Amino acid sequence: MKAIRLLILLAILALGAGSCLKGPGEGGTSTIIGKVYAYDYNLEMTNLRATYYAPNERVYLVYGEDSIFSDDTRTSYDGSYRFDYLRPGTYKVFAYSKNLQTRLPPDFAVIKTVQILSDHQVVVVEDIEIVK
Repeated sequence: MKAIRLLILLAILALGAGSCLKGPGEGGTSTIIGKVYAYDYNLEMTNLRATYYAPNERVYLVYGEDSIFSDDTRTSYDGSYRFDYLRPGTYKVFAYSKNLQTRLPPDFAVIKTVQILSDHQVVVVEDIEIVK
């Protein structure tokens, strides 16, 4: 009888421990950093006027396989951004760009997928290149 109770208790503890596993999101110790690089065109989108790391651009973060963004930030004066306190998992980082080809849709997301594999990791995303 005691053995059965012990097995039941161990099974409950094992199920409880498994349900505590957390996927991508806040609450961790890792960071995602990167920069947004802009190609600035005239109004007709025919002549490239300048290229630069884009200040004050909105950057979004999607946790795992979510269909909507979970966090967002704006780039600093040098085009850099960061998302802190993340758990291991897969993330999508994106910013919006104007469409040079057809202008339909007028804006589209430039998406970079990254993985945090362990705690205390800093993941550097390759530049997100947008058209302004």
